[in-house]
Amino acid sequence: MNAPLTHAVPAADTPHAADVPDTVLDTSDSLIIDTLQGGFPLLPRPYAAVADSIGLDESVLLMRLQRLLASRVLTRFGPMYQIERMGGAFVLAALAVPEARFDAVAAQVNALPAVAHNYRREHHFNMWFVLATATPGGIADAISSIEAATGLHVYDFPKLREYYVGMRFAVGGQAPVGTLPDSREDNCEVELDERDRDLIRASQGGLLLLPRPYRELGDMLAMPEDEVCRRLERMLQNGVIRRIGAVPNHYAIGYAANGMAVFDVDDAQIDVLGEQVGGLPFVSHCYRRPRRLPQWPYSLFAMCHGSSRDEVLQQVAAIRQLLGNACRDHEVLFSTRMLKKSGLRI
Repeated sequence: MNAPLTHAVPAADTPHAADVPDTVLDTSDSLIIDTLQGGFPLLPRPYAAVADSIGLDESVLLMRLQRLLASRVLTRFGPMYQIERMGGAFVLAALAVPEARFDAVAAQVNALPAVAHNYRREHHFNMWFVLATATPGGIADAISSIEAATGLHVYDFPKLREYYVGMRFAVGGQAPVGTLPDSREDNCEVELDERDRDLIRASQGGLLLLPRPYRELGDMLAMPEDEVCRRLERMLQNGVIRRIGAVPNHYAIGYAANGMAVFDVDDAQIDVLGEQVGGLPFVSHCYRRPRRLPQWPYSLFAMCHGSSRDEVLQQVAAIRQLLGNACRDHEVLFSTRMLKKSGLRI
């Protein structure tokens, strides 16, 4: 029998109870989560191939994946699409929400399909969300909709440069077990035909937990199984798909602290330094974004994750030391609530 894994987290670092599933992970669950964050095969029986590689039966793997998704230990499983490569756009945005209205505003923001992720963070700008739309013009429409619904100004932070995206989260909140090959320097639009877009729409919510998921997709689209796999492989190669795999709820697997570290970095040095920060093993995302003066002087954003706030603060101190005199100031915005995490929809 697999022994349960427990993660002792100081009370002060415990995330909101609603974000932490009441699920005990055993060693097989942990192996599945650690293994399936990328590289899911494009084979007729992909679950069988993965199960064989980690010493499980296909039926057991499917059952456990179903439980991990149902309990929100995994937030989704399937292709992760890069919307800019598809001709769309995504933007990080923030609101300063009066405390008395926070829950009501969160409901208004989350109701918009363009909102892919939304987190509460400890800052005057206390609500941070990602907008993803099928066309660049859709971002402005989404922002206008949110401002009209809430009466609040949306501060948008479009990506100016991507330095890194792709840390793999290890169960237990320990050091990452490696990186995911989903970071690309350019975001040139890829030409897609209507059948590609049909396949994206059919799979953007995740893969079916059935022995032949690609055949199931093909049956829905009147497309042969081998064509489904060829199209997915092509989209992996050209970057429309970042990766195929699982997205863990980092709170559920031991990462009690999630800090968005932001730095005011000299413009002449930010690109060289941003590449270095993106290469640090504890950074999952690293971007250059515009300042919004006078309210927001920061231009370098790095997401850091750890088993405690102290661990994240140590990570941020290491980044600050790396930046040296090129950094004038910094802050760490810890998340305290996951408000929405659905991924993009086109």
